[in-house]
Amino acid sequence: MRTRVILVRHGQSTYNLKGLIQGQIDRSELTELGIAQAQRVGEALKGIPFDHIYASSLKRAFQTAETLTAVLHTADPSLPTPEPMDILKEIDLPSWEGLSFQETADQYPEQYHAWFHDPLNFVFTLEDGSPFFPIRDLYDRAARFWQTILPQHSGHTLLVVAHSAINRALIATALGLGAERHEALHQANCAISVMNFSGGLGEAVQLESMNLTSHMGDALPPFRSRHRGPRLLLVRHGETEWNRQGRFQGQIDIPLNENGKAQGEKAADFLKDVHLDAAATSPLSRPKETAEIILRHHPGVALEDVADLKEIGHGEWEGLYESEIEAGYPGLLTQWQSAPETVQMPGEGGENLEQVWDRSVAAWQSIVAKYSGGDVPKTVLVTAHDAVNKAILCHIVGLGPESFWKFKQGNGAVSVIDYPNGVDSAPVLTAANITIHLSGTIFDKTAAGAL
Repeated sequence: MRTRVILVRHGQSTYNLKGLIQGQIDRSELTELGIAQAQRVGEALKGIPFDHIYASSLKRAFQTAETLTAVLHTADPSLPTPEPMDILKEIDLPSWEGLSFQETADQYPEQYHAWFHDPLNFVFTLEDGSPFFPIRDLYDRAARFWQTILPQHSGHTLLVVAHSAINRALIATALGLGAERHEALHQANCAISVMNFSGGLGEAVQLESMNLTSHMGDALPPFRSRHRGPRLLLVRHGETEWNRQGRFQGQIDIPLNENGKAQGEKAADFLKDVHLDAAATSPLSRPKETAEIILRHHPGVALEDVADLKEIGHGEWEGLYESEIEAGYPGLLTQWQSAPETVQMPGEGGENLEQVWDRSVAAWQSIVAKYSGGDVPKTVLVTAHDAVNKAILCHIVGLGPESFWKFKQGNGAVSVIDYPNGVDSAPVLTAANITIHLSGTIFDKTAAGAL
């Protein structure tokens, strides 16, 4: 049975407002804006039948949990109240807590650099002379949280309210990422993320969406400080008739159906106020038409065809239903669903995921390089396909083809990837699989059929 976890970061705090490092210090409380943000989260989560609510015991997170739960209770008074947990506290930063980021950078330049660029080896020396590794400790706590909670809640829906760093560690450990990838994920104040677990930690998991902010009035999360490189908006094409029927498309050029065009229009409206500097697309008609619909709000932005962004070549599977594939290739579809990295698609034009990874990541990197540089960050629209988008998202966070199914991609969904210092800097997955503009809820109700 699937366990669904809704993860929320606390609202703006007094220390956030002042630009101070919080860590585990418990003097920081929600601002008026932070309270309003928490109330908006409550509105966005109304109607979800939570079985349990967990929250960090620190004031700013627990106040967020209490505030949003009060909103939930206006619709369903039977929902649980938040349970405080010390294990969900924010990262422990001895001697830094209460300092401004600039003061910390000036006083501890080597440590400060390691915090962002070598998180695995970021270390403090404690008063007794022993070393303390804050990010390693954080990831150990995140893993222990999952190991404790998941066995207790098989098939349940959980709400977890905590902090930026611990939330990133929770998502990372669920995906199988280590502390060295800590800066690859982003969490904004009162952002919502959704994860689906098939069992315990280490078993199959899906990141349905991450860092949703549109319930607070921001279609996309704002740029982080120090950002100078490009932002890429990765969009999956709208629905096709073969998607709806559950037929494998691959590289057969199936156009959008009417629902797919409507999804494109909704994505266009969602992104109409986002400044775009450039756009690239798979040359197949379904992503190209999706991009053209979006670009109607952005006259003057040219659309570039990129051949290597084509969907995976399914070979002899293309045009078939799952039942036909199982009949013709017994066991191979199950293998594709459980160990996709081991499957070679049969027949002429059939690919394996390593080939998809190689060409799609190379195409992606060329787009990033093309729009790196300059004083003002450029925003680039990229429209492609389910398999290609999953390959790119896995690449962003450091996962390989064996992790193919860990990311969900809805038809018309938007993901946001930032390169803080351009092509030579580590990318940040700022938001993943935003579909609220399509479904009106935080859940992805758009994905249909086969690839």
